[in-house]
This record gives sequence, structure tokens and C-alpha cells, in this order.
Amino acid sequence: MAKDTKTTTAKARGAKTAATKETTGAKKVNPALMKPMTPSKELGAIVGAKPLPRTEVVSKVWEYIKKHKLQNPKNGREILADDNLKKVFGTDKCTMFEMNKYLSKHLS
Repeated sequence: MAKDTKTTTAKARGAKTAATKETTGAKKVNPALMKPMTPSKELGAIVGAKPLPRTEVVSKVWEYIKKHKLQNPKNGREILADDNLKKVFGTDKCTMFEMNKYLSKHLS
């Protein structure tokens, strides 16, 4: 009888594992994030003028920040704006969490 219990438990574990694999497959992407948006003239100086999805805009802004070493060395979450980013952010510095709020004002 103990053998049957082990088999049943193993089958149950296998079923649970299969169900977990099905539900943890590819994540659904929000279609609004993938819609190409046209950047403003100010943001276009950083990411280019052609329409891009929001995800690409954020990636390109981060590339720009890292390339120009604009992260505060003492607090990596803080972005120290140069002249181009000041036009987008409207301030000398902001946090990485505030950045999306400023970017959304420059996308249409």
C-alpha cells in the first residue's frame, strides 16, 4: 500500500508541475505600452524623432543616462539631468520612479 501512496503523490506532484508550467508561460504585454508614440522635440533629441513604444523610449532614455553618466554615484536611483534632460524633466534631478511621469508628458 505504501507503494501506491508514493505513486499517487508523484503523480500529483507531476500534475502540479505541469499546471505551474502552463500558467507561468509568456507574460501578457499591455497593448498600450506597445503602441508607438511620437516624442516631443525635446525628448526626440534624446531618443530620436520617429514613433516608438513607451518601453523603447524608457530603454533609450536609460541608455542615454548611462552613456553620459547621469546617475548620482551616491544614490543610483537619482538622475542628475544635463541640458537635454532638463528640457524633458523640467528640473535638475529626479528619481528613476519620477522619470516615467515626466516622459509621459512628452509622448503623444
